Amino acid sequence: MKSLKIITLIIVFVLTSCKIVQKGADGKDGVAGISSKEITKAKTVEPSFFIDSTTVRKHLYTLAADDMEGRKAGTSGIEKAAKYIESEFKRIGLTTFENLDSYRQTFNFTPRRSKEEITSANIIGVLEGKSKKDEYVIISAHYDHLGNQGKGEDKIYNGANDDASGVTGVLALAEYFKKVGNERTIVFAAFTAEEMGLIGSTYFGKGIDADKFVAGINLEMIGKIPSFGPNTAWLTGFERSDFGKIVQKNLEGSGYQLFPDPYKKFNLFFRSDNASLARLGVPSHTFSTTPIDVDKDYHKVSDEAETLNMTVVTQTIQAVAKGTKSIIDGIDTPTRVVIEEEKR
Repeated sequence: MKSLKIITLIIVFVLTSCKIVQKGADGKDGVAGISSKEITKAKTVEPSFFIDSTTVRKHLYTLAADDMEGRKAGTSGIEKAAKYIESEFKRIGLTTFENLDSYRQTFNFTPRRSKEEITSANIIGVLEGKSKKDEYVIISAHYDHLGNQGKGEDKIYNGANDDASGVTGVLALAEYFKKVGNERTIVFAAFTAEEMGLIGSTYFGKGIDADKFVAGINLEMIGKIPSFGPNTAWLTGFERSDFGKIVQKNLEGSGYQLFPDPYKKFNLFFRSDNASLARLGVPSHTFSTTPIDVDKDYHKVSDEAETLNMTVVTQTIQAVAKGTKSIIDGIDTPTRVVIEEEKR
C-alpha cells in the first residue's frame, strides 16, 4: 500500500510539472506552459479568407449580362451596373469617399465625337486604414463599355473581359481587405466613360490631392491566359516605378509570376485609367492577363462571359491581393512616376 502511494505521487508530480508545448507554424516550439483549454482556444482562429470563385463568377456574369445593354456611359444599361456595384459596396460595408454623400461621383461631360452632354457617375467606396489612414491606395477598373449598337444578330457589346472582369476584381478585393484589414486607406473605384477617353478617371483625378495617393492598382481584362502561360499576369509601365518589383517580390514562392507589359507598341500604359493618376505622379499601373495582340474578342460583341476562364480571373485577383499587400499595409511605398511631356 505504501509503495502504491509513492507511485501515485510520482505520477501526479509528473503530470503537474510537464510543460505543454505547442508547435509554431515554422515547426519550432511555441509558448510553453499553456493549458489544453488555451490550446483549444488558440486553434479556434478565424480561417484565412480566400477569394471566392463562386462570388467572382456571380459578379462577372451579372455585369456582362445582356440586360446591362453593353454599359455605355449615359445609358440605362450602365445605370443598372452602377446600382449593382453600389449594392455590393453597401453589402461589403464600404464608406463613401471624402465629401460625397453616396457612392456616386456624378458629373456631366460631352464626348469628343458628340455634341450631346452626358450625365454619368464614378462609383467609389472606401475602407479606412488603421495606422496610416491618411495615405491612400486606389484599386480601380472601368465599368462602362460600348453599348448595344453592334451590327448583326448580336448587337450587345457585353464587355465581359473589358472590363467586367476588372470590376469583378475590385469587388472581390474590397471584400477581401474588409476581412483581412488594411493599414493604409483603400479607395475602390469603378470608373465610367473610360472607353470615351478616360473621362471618369480624369474627372476623379482633378478633385484629389495626388500626394496622398501612394499607389494605384488598376485591373483591365484579367480573364484570359497570357502569352507567358498559366498563373501569370503582366503590368503596364513596369519600368516607370518600382511598383512591379515590389509585387514580384511579394509573389515569390506563390507559383504566380508578374511580367512587364510585352506590348510596348500599343502604348497601353496611357490607354487605361491608371494613366489619369500616373500623370499626377501616382505610381499607378494596370494588371492584365489578356494576349491583346491576338485576342479575337477585344471590342467585339463576342466578348461574353462564356469566353473567359473563371480560374484565371480568380487566381489573378488572389495574386493581386498577395502581391500588393505590403503596399496596402504601409510596409512598402513605390517610387513616384515621372512623366516627361514631349517637347513641341
